[in-house]
Amino acid sequence: MAHAITKGLALALATAPLLIACGGGKASDPGAVNAPQCSGASCGVQGPPASGSTAALCPATADIGNTTFLGGAGSGEVVQLNINATAMTYTLKWLESPIPLTSASVSLTRKGTQITGAVIHPPTGALPTAEQIRCAFILGAGTGTASDGSTYTTPDFVNNPNPPMILVGQGVAGGGIPGATVQYAGILGIGAVNKRHFDFYPFLGFASTTTDITKLPGTYNGLLYHLSPTANYETVATNSVETFDASGNCTSPSASGCLSTGNALTLNSNGYFDSINPPQIVPSGGNPAPLRTGNYGTAHMILGQINGATVPLVVRTGFVDTSNLLNLKVDDESGIAMLAAATPLASGGFDGGYVGADSNFKYTATLIQGGVGTFINPSTSGAESGFGLGYGLPSPGLVGVQDTNGKTGFAIASGGLYAIAIQGVENGGITSTSANSDTPSTPYFGIGAQISK
Repeated sequence: MAHAITKGLALALATAPLLIACGGGKASDPGAVNAPQCSGASCGVQGPPASGSTAALCPATADIGNTTFLGGAGSGEVVQLNINATAMTYTLKWLESPIPLTSASVSLTRKGTQITGAVIHPPTGALPTAEQIRCAFILGAGTGTASDGSTYTTPDFVNNPNPPMILVGQGVAGGGIPGATVQYAGILGIGAVNKRHFDFYPFLGFASTTTDITKLPGTYNGLLYHLSPTANYETVATNSVETFDASGNCTSPSASGCLSTGNALTLNSNGYFDSINPPQIVPSGGNPAPLRTGNYGTAHMILGQINGATVPLVVRTGFVDTSNLLNLKVDDESGIAMLAAATPLASGGFDGGYVGADSNFKYTATLIQGGVGTFINPSTSGAESGFGLGYGLPSPGLVGVQDTNGKTGFAIASGGLYAIAIQGVENGGITSTSANSDTPSTPYFGIGAQISK
């Protein structure tokens, strides 16, 4: 694989600790930010381990393969992922998926498909330290058998400018899993979905999860991101305040009720929880309006365990069944949500460098320092856009966000993970290879894992 290709991807993971924004922002009012880049001692403590440091960013190479990460993707998929860092191979299984195997049918999805393939590290020099390179894995062509018995294959390293890549950390793995090309002619033209290719789908997985629902009860702030293909891929990002009881029932002080789940949670055999009838948040009156005949999706809650915290990750998987034209079941809204316990979070409470992937289908880095945050451009390793952070909102732990263009949103953090949603264009918008001619670049949504403080 060309050095230039992997270097551009790897910079997204490397630059978070290398730059920091100083000044700007008030604790009570995020405001517009014009944050100059700091230098020297004014930046405070920052950066990755020095190149000669023995600090490990991820498990020992021989131990990485002992962990299977269970997590979710922004595509509405639940995934198990294992990377054997000794054999340099990976195995990925889709446990839930709304993504069609082919353009001929929307009812047959990637659910139940398992693929295996090779991984490579970013090349020497693409990341500042050998340790960072050791923890990063680019996924090559994966091949396996789909639920219908057909062979399913994902793209190889060659001629793939924006391939899926996973950064393995201590207890968490994030980045991108294989994408897909989505297109559907509809039934007599009804419910048609325009062709759109997705280079990868943003993914977050946990090394440790629990099925002990007694770890869930409490109040959470949630950030959600959903997409509807029949509404020309319209996306919606929003926040929700939700309280779960010991039976997995959800209540909310909001008039719209709980947005992440519907009926009470039930445990399934794969180690996570299901909730039927989760609400749809993409408006039904769009142009074009999404084709829906009912609420058939399912919310899947994974109870991640990381750094002593329970971090619920909720994946909404849409469902479509066109086998009976007299009883079409269409609910094509899918997405992901992260929940963080509603505990007070003061300025500086989640300072550090974070890496992950976002709704732009890019690998990204985010820097948080007090009242200021900065997004890093992975191509130039420079600060691309900034935002202010406002603490002390009515819901404890919910942080207000306002970018340099005045667009607002929210951020949450728990267990070394953070999520952000902004009703604006960030980081240059959606990468061109994961967009069609009228793909909207807003809202912006991202999830990242902390790699430096």
